[in-house]
Amino acid sequence: MKHSMYQNRIYIVGMGPGREEMMTAEARRALEQSEVIIGYTLYLKLLGPDFQEKELLSTPMRGEEERCRLCFAKAAEGKQVSLICSGDAGVYGLASLMFEIGQDFPKTELVVIPGITAAISGAAALGAPINHDFCLVSLSDLLTPWIAIERRLRAAAYGDFVIVLYNPSSHKRKDYLARACDILLEQMEEDRACGYVENIGREGTSTKVCTLRELRDTPVNMFTTVFIGNAGSRLMNNKLVTKRGYQIENRDE
Repeated sequence: MKHSMYQNRIYIVGMGPGREEMMTAEARRALEQSEVIIGYTLYLKLLGPDFQEKELLSTPMRGEEERCRLCFAKAAEGKQVSLICSGDAGVYGLASLMFEIGQDFPKTELVVIPGITAAISGAAALGAPINHDFCLVSLSDLLTPWIAIERRLRAAAYGDFVIVLYNPSSHKRKDYLARACDILLEQMEEDRACGYVENIGREGTSTKVCTLRELRDTPVNMFTTVFIGNAGSRLMNNKLVTKRGYQIENRDE
């Protein structure tokens, strides 16, 4: 039930990688209850056939503010609205922008529904790379100055975090992963265990493990998530594994 101070509600839904079985039951329930589903065109296409009878509305890339305001406009019409984001809406998603804009709509309740972000789903595909302290860094400088990204990469390397890189490349940023690796190589050894996953949870999913030096010269696309191990990460049976610190007793066969 809606709280008495609110007249309507918008669900901000993290849909995970897009495949229906990787969507949480809570996310699916929110979409089922919604009359209108709003999102980036690609994400709407990833929704299964069960939701095609809904009113589906989209805005193009970089139309994020327009997309969010459309949610409030539709909610004001008395419709139950869901805004969908890939992965988790609160991890490089639109949850924060919705709350910023929502200050002008105090009668609209915003409910964030968590989803599986690429760091989690990609880690599962690679093995266990984030089994210890880790951090996420986006290489997109569309909203964050590159100088800030450089500072965060150096701090993460100094702190020996496992580093997960989002948005490692685009048509205009083809060399950004190489630039990031060069920064990390200032403090990390060339054979640091790494890996990456393309098209996580979607058709054509592929994984690859490599060293940091090999990663530096690897072409990737915008649908790739990159994992750079810490000093305790190892490649085991073609999987990237970060040790938790357990002392395992070695037994002879």
